[in-house]
Amino acid sequence: MDKHDLDWISVGHIDDLPEGRVKTVTARTTSICLVHFDGQWAAMDNHCPHQNGPLGEGTIERGTDDKCWVRCPWHGWDFDPLTGKPPGGHEDAGQTMYDVEIRDGEIFIGLEPEPARERTVTDVMVETFANWGVQSVFGMVGHSNLGLADSIRLAVVDQKLKYYGIRHEGAAAFAASAYGKLTGQPAACLTIAGPGATNLITGMWDAKVDRAPVLALTGQVQTQVFGPGAFQDIDLKSAFQAVSRFSQPVLSTSHHAELASLACKNAIVEQDVAHLIFPDDVQTLPSEEAAASPTGRVARAGISPAPSEIEQALEMIEGAKRPIIIVGHGAYGARDEVINLAEKLGMPAMTTFKAKGLVPDDHPHAGGVLGRSGTPIASWFMNEADLILALGTSFSNHTGIDRYHAIIQVDHDRMQLGKFHPVSLPVWGDVGVFCSMVADRARRHPDAADQTRELAERWAMWRDEKHRRLKEEHGAGIHSFAIFDALGELAPDDAIFAVDVGNNTYSFGRYLETKGSQRVLMSGYLGSIGFGFPAAMGAWAATQDLDAFKGRKVISISGDGGFGQYPMDFTTAVKYGMDITHILLHNGELGKISKEQRAGEWPVWETNLHNPSFAAFAKLCGGHGAKVTKTEDLRGAIEEGLKRDGPALIEIMTDAELV
Repeated sequence: MDKHDLDWISVGHIDDLPEGRVKTVTARTTSICLVHFDGQWAAMDNHCPHQNGPLGEGTIERGTDDKCWVRCPWHGWDFDPLTGKPPGGHEDAGQTMYDVEIRDGEIFIGLEPEPARERTVTDVMVETFANWGVQSVFGMVGHSNLGLADSIRLAVVDQKLKYYGIRHEGAAAFAASAYGKLTGQPAACLTIAGPGATNLITGMWDAKVDRAPVLALTGQVQTQVFGPGAFQDIDLKSAFQAVSRFSQPVLSTSHHAELASLACKNAIVEQDVAHLIFPDDVQTLPSEEAAASPTGRVARAGISPAPSEIEQALEMIEGAKRPIIIVGHGAYGARDEVINLAEKLGMPAMTTFKAKGLVPDDHPHAGGVLGRSGTPIASWFMNEADLILALGTSFSNHTGIDRYHAIIQVDHDRMQLGKFHPVSLPVWGDVGVFCSMVADRARRHPDAADQTRELAERWAMWRDEKHRRLKEEHGAGIHSFAIFDALGELAPDDAIFAVDVGNNTYSFGRYLETKGSQRVLMSGYLGSIGFGFPAAMGAWAATQDLDAFKGRKVISISGDGGFGQYPMDFTTAVKYGMDITHILLHNGELGKISKEQRAGEWPVWETNLHNPSFAAFAKLCGGHGAKVTKTEDLRGAIEEGLKRDGPALIEIMTDAELV
């Protein structure tokens, strides 16, 4: 090709490469070995034909005849810097050479005009993901997912996806899990083969046991080296078998659009993890296949209970003098119907910890959280009840629903009904449909107790008790009630809370009173430390994607132990301008474990932590950081953090004993 027809790409200045050296440069996306020797400049393909070794990281060697050679750093293969030929090489052997020009000290390399990009297998699959409603991807680009990553890049350019490059794949997994818990729609997480993929597994278990849809996309080594033990080659299908509802490799012979559709459908319909494995060489194969969509593939989710079960439920409710509602996370889609039923029948409505906020604590029929993280209000009403209406609950031992009461259990998942013990009436159906059908016909018992008045009395008693606990402060740190009392007052009515694991979480459940349409996200059944801040990143991404969550403030909460799991992803939040306020309770130890050691009459051992100033750390990362050591400074610091447009961390020095 005539030099005038080439694209001339600047790759640097002559001062960047001394005489007698080689260097890797990139022109467009082409990796090139630039050579400077004996006053001459040359450029060749950077990939050694042996094992793709980077020639630009090699050396210039002189033979006994004083001839120069470019030597590969990996295995010592040599190439003539002017012709690209190996010593004694055949005419058809050697490296591709590129034209070089020096213009006013600037180095230009001539490349043929870039051809139109050929549509690939991963283009088809990424388009299919977007058609199914996937909008955000959290991940790390690496050597075994580059083809897939480029397809995602193009989708980002076309505004079909958003991408967030994280610092640890575990954070990507928790972010995607939280996104699914909040929205019911899957986000994707992207990793390389081997360790990148295995770093996802904890977060995938979190999603699986809490019924959150997630799409896991893992790179893999090339198909021709499966099995023998190649670098980063592990059996990913087996590794993800237990944690995913769907796990399949993407092969050259696969029906790629259908495979992507099946993964999305499994994630959405089953509310579970779907996993796809992308061998390196398959990702860039050409494809003319059309992307698929969900049209005609997903049915309505609502299930109407059997009429006979509705009749039995009505009879039991109308015969109860002190019926109560206990609402679990499985009822989140039926919030309005649950509240309407509670109002019509004058029933107290308590929630499990995972469902905290579903019935806001400022509602006259709210009874707060039941269980270990709960309030004495909820436990009192459960003890006095003569009928429990359990809606979308899983009867966790942490919740402690009394199995000896008369129980009507409603769930859309038949396996959850009577899972741990028999109930009086198991009802298979959508919680919202059930509540509407019952509310239309149910009547209160003529001698039913005035439980709404009792709720107001019990809340007054509990609020008085909480404020009395502030007297327990003795200068060793701020009481957790003071923190969550202030946060509860200052947080917007539609805030999304992402909470971690530990004493901070128990205190949040017990002390913070929800209001309005606030949501709470947590690592429920897995109970994984480190969930809080990455989950907030996932929640924030949802506020960018979905109209139902746009404009809502995201607040994460953790202890110093939890934040220490993924601290560098605070820089991820800074990079993408994530509007997250993180409340960090700093007591210098794994306080919950210390408490368990004492309760079990064990010595307290290895629960103390050596920490930096987290507020200073946040500032070094480019965010807002504030440290609070006095109770009277709490409100001002939290208020300032909530006003910040971007990531803010409020470090509060607390007393590990005051939970």
